[in-house]
Amino acid sequence: MSRPISRSEDRPSGFQPLSAPRSLTQQLFTRLAADITSGKLLPGSRLPTEQEMIAATGVSRTVVREAVAHLRAEGLVITRQGVGAFVAEKVRRPFRIDFDEGSSLREVLNVMELRTGMEIEAAGLAADRATAADLKKVTDCYDAIDAAIERGEMAVDQDFAFHCAIADATGNPQFRRFLEYLGRFIIPRQTIWGQSAPVLSRTHLNMFQKEHRQILQAIRDRAVSKSRAAMREHLLNSRRRHQKLADELGVK
Repeated sequence: MSRPISRSEDRPSGFQPLSAPRSLTQQLFTRLAADITSGKLLPGSRLPTEQEMIAATGVSRTVVREAVAHLRAEGLVITRQGVGAFVAEKVRRPFRIDFDEGSSLREVLNVMELRTGMEIEAAGLAADRATAADLKKVTDCYDAIDAAIERGEMAVDQDFAFHCAIADATGNPQFRRFLEYLGRFIIPRQTIWGQSAPVLSRTHLNMFQKEHRQILQAIRDRAVSKSRAAMREHLLNSRRRHQKLADELGVK
């Protein structure tokens, strides 16, 4: 990673070195997108050059290029080979949920509520449509959660992968895209508790996994209604458990 420059007067206006609690690419994308949608960067205006952004933020050329590619995919900028990147003439503010370790408990639970309806339907469709390969993938993800718990881990990434595998089993890529948009923070264990994450005991994790097993079995059995009911129970119970723990710890 490039070393941040020390003289603030050498930085393009509005840019400061980036820290690294989140993906640097995501940080740079979020910053540029905010400047574009707020009107700070006007339609048709040129983005700072790669070298300017590298010097101002201290990130690598790869991070800059990935952030600009993300902006282009969102329709916020256009690129001209050999010339640079420019703010698109017609920019619509994209739907965005800013969701990270600093999010409040209420924000986290609101997102859990948002995903409930979508994931209930995804479970039903997975039961109806899943191929043998889909079922194996969901099962493998379930087993990966078990293995992570056995290692004494929180199994956040494995839990997210399990829900994404169910989304894939619908045969409709939009379900997965929605989950990936929300990201791993849909699994609120570390999002809510941060450094206090170990408060979730092995008993709590096994309880989550028992509900996952009920979802998996219903999908394997091609039981559409049971799959939806199992997913509904899991997500509602998860919200209740996290709310209860938050109340006990005084987390807002």
